Amino acid sequence: MTLGIWQQGEAAFILAAAGDTAGVSASESPLRMLFAGGPMIWVLLLTGAFGAAYFIERLVYYHRAQISASEFLAGMRNVLKNENVVEALAICDATPGPVARLVKTAILNREQERELIRESLEDAGLVEVPRLEKRLNLLATVAQIAPLMGLLGTVLGFIRVFRYIQEEGAWVHAGQMAAGVWEGLVCTALGLAVAIPCYAGYNYLVGRVNEIVLDMEKATSEIVTILTVEMQPNGAKSRPSRRTKK
Repeated sequence: MTLGIWQQGEAAFILAAAGDTAGVSASESPLRMLFAGGPMIWVLLLTGAFGAAYFIERLVYYHRAQISASEFLAGMRNVLKNENVVEALAICDATPGPVARLVKTAILNREQERELIRESLEDAGLVEVPRLEKRLNLLATVAQIAPLMGLLGTVLGFIRVFRYIQEEGAWVHAGQMAAGVWEGLVCTALGLAVAIPCYAGYNYLVGRVNEIVLDMEKATSEIVTILTVEMQPNGAKSRPSRRTKK
């Protein structure tokens, strides 16, 4: 007798859960599934919006900052060989990106010795690199905490399930339990859905930063050579060597 009652209760539980799942799988199921995730869903959606905003802002910034360094330096070489320093500085001001700012720094220090020009470029590079890496840590943080937030939503959903079990005992309704399970599963899925593209976007942006830094290093070496070697016959006279007095 007890076994029969248990089997009937189990069958009712399965049918109720199936009916609730069927309701979620209707034509409006995507929104219903999303809203079934509980309050953590809104936190995850807001976190994903911040991650998307950081990625788009950095992507636009890098698109503007990354120029063809070889073409830019070839043009600067022609302008400097004609001793049009003012025009060269104007071109640097009109060109966005760290490469143009480094070249401008080198031109402004062109009267210095080679090592002093290099030191000024190194100091300018220490300013430019943090600009490139700005907000990347925020995107990485979003990618790291989104799965943890999804896990928190899952734990809250299962706490809800066991609270129903404790309150109702053997007469707990299957729909109440299914709601808590849905909350946990949806939070986990959305946390991963936010974290995966944010992590991929972070790695892509890090690659863009490395490319720009490599262009900066090439531009630094080339502009120093232009100012201290190629411009030597046309412009500045060689500095007299210091002789020791006898």
